[in-house]
Amino acid sequence: MLQIYNTLSRSKQTFKPIEPGKVKMYVCGMTVYDFCHIGHARVMIVFDMVVRWLRASGYQVVYVRNITDIDDKIINRAIENGEPISALTQRFIDAMHADSDELGLMHPDHEPRATDYIAQMQGIIGRLIENELAYQGEDGDVNFAVRLFPGYGRLSGKSLDELNAGERVAVGGGKRDPLDFVLWKSAKPEEPADTRWKSPWGEGRPGWHIECSAMSCDLLGEHFDIHGGGADLQFPHHENEIAQSEGALYGQEHNVSDAPFVNYWMHNGHIRVNEEKMSKSLGNFFLIRDVLKNFDPEVLRFFMLRAHYRSPINYSDAQLEEARSGLVRLYTALAHVPISNQPVDPHSPWVKRFTDAMNDDFNTPEAIAALFDLASEVNRAQAEEKAQLANTLKGLAASLNFLQYDPTVFLQAGSRGIEAGLSAEKIEEQITARISAKQQKDFAKADLIRKALLEQGVVLEDKPGGITEWRRS
Repeated sequence: MLQIYNTLSRSKQTFKPIEPGKVKMYVCGMTVYDFCHIGHARVMIVFDMVVRWLRASGYQVVYVRNITDIDDKIINRAIENGEPISALTQRFIDAMHADSDELGLMHPDHEPRATDYIAQMQGIIGRLIENELAYQGEDGDVNFAVRLFPGYGRLSGKSLDELNAGERVAVGGGKRDPLDFVLWKSAKPEEPADTRWKSPWGEGRPGWHIECSAMSCDLLGEHFDIHGGGADLQFPHHENEIAQSEGALYGQEHNVSDAPFVNYWMHNGHIRVNEEKMSKSLGNFFLIRDVLKNFDPEVLRFFMLRAHYRSPINYSDAQLEEARSGLVRLYTALAHVPISNQPVDPHSPWVKRFTDAMNDDFNTPEAIAALFDLASEVNRAQAEEKAQLANTLKGLAASLNFLQYDPTVFLQAGSRGIEAGLSAEKIEEQITARISAKQQKDFAKADLIRKALLEQGVVLEDKPGGITEWRRS
């Protein structure tokens, strides 16, 4: 049975969907004011993996990932560029889709945009005001009254006293308490007309947190199975989502017997670059599209899933080269093996090992370790058994979106961005010359050709029958 680590309970729990056989999952998506970076790639790849495994396990999944298309950063960038908000956001939505397609990821079933859900956000804010959990301040902003919501801090494990001690925002403007957070921002005179909407509290725009409550509840209901996102969203974003969603539903009388907003909270770990936090200020910020100029998308996916989704990972070109070497091992096992592409035998011990790993909180490192061991068995096996094992290897890898290429194509492609590498035609010419040298008993020349090719990143493998295969190292 599938076990999921639930951030809310800080433990692995047996997954029991609200509706048998069906899963409703919401993941916090991108704020579209710039190109997506490798931190975004990890979120997209991790939850693509989760959806694939849930579906492979027989669940019907409704996968929602939102788009934040109204935000202070978006407004500032649009003003800097002198363009409408909609033009800026559409350009980067298109870029995000291009990156996702290049990575070979599934599209979410729903991809709601915040600006299409203003009415739903206002509805939740109105209910919170009725429940006396929100108020309008003197500056026109509508804020959530954190101290009035019972259980605030359960997701992050933070007490109100701890939060208060760490809060440096002075009480001023419209807030009654520094812990309170904004639900509706009053429009400022200098802000463009396309950044404001009419509301019962005056013209303005939604706060960041309220948009996810509105979109998830509208598309999945007020109680759904899984909510995911990066570890950095655990507090305050997801903590605030719980407060405003359950506060609107239950008011101040909310108690532990009430159905929670979300049953299972999943958070993927951070990405570090050379053991430092990735940030633009440190100059260690990598866009997906730049990384894919030098590395195949499958290499980036493999790199991300070699680590457990909850673990932090360190990004570097060396790590990606190591990931590519791992894929080369797997593809080499499949090369020139007839594969039927039939469904894998569910009674196979390899299937059990792989399935047990994935059902243990999506333990992709252990699942990938099983693939490597299976690849070794393929290499040792003969004839019919070899074909059956190879079919199992490819079938299991497909559930993680790996081994999707023809093995020869992948092995001969090498890394992207290599401009000085030998062409396939030149390599074949050298192989022909080497075969000729061997036929003439000039083994020294044959060895020199092999060595010269190896120095240029080309590995030769002699097979029975005088056949020589090659791949890039």
